[in-house]
Amino acid sequence: MRTAPRLFIAAALLLSASVAGAQSGVTKQTVAGITNFSKVETTVACAGATTPAALADVKKMGYNSVINLRMPSEAGAQIEEEAAAAKAAGINYIHLPFNAQSPDPMLVDNFLKAVTDKANQPAFIHCASANRAAALWMVKRIAVDKWDVAQATAEAEGLGLTNPNLKAFAIEQAKKH
Repeated sequence: MRTAPRLFIAAALLLSASVAGAQSGVTKQTVAGITNFSKVETTVACAGATTPAALADVKKMGYNSVINLRMPSEAGAQIEEEAAAAKAAGINYIHLPFNAQSPDPMLVDNFLKAVTDKANQPAFIHCASANRAAALWMVKRIAVDKWDVAQATAEAEGLGLTNPNLKAFAIEQAKKH
């Protein structure tokens, strides 16, 4: 008798989680050489660590640019190799080093300029885990697309935003833009 209420609660939780994922428009995919790949329709993809070899597949998926947010000092960042792989794949390559411990507000201006440039759309944005990528996408959603904070937060969390400091930074920067 006690199993039925537990099953009902489990089913309700599963349904609400799938509805929340569907509402944010974020879909997860497994892509070789890319950690935590998530996309929002055909607009943007956010991801974590990405190998240079994976950029050929990024191009095949239809992305016109790679916006790399990794710092050159990060283990495994491979900035120069990734730039060369993007060029070989015919993808615009933008490197915007984003220090999560000390975010530079100018980086937000440069990101918004890059991500809204039609030549760079759709954009593949990545860092090491997808936290920084999702945070900057959240800024874009609020500042450019005029989404409310709750809606932008839900999408950003679906894309990989888990760091509360980056979330606060994103909200602060969005309000300034």
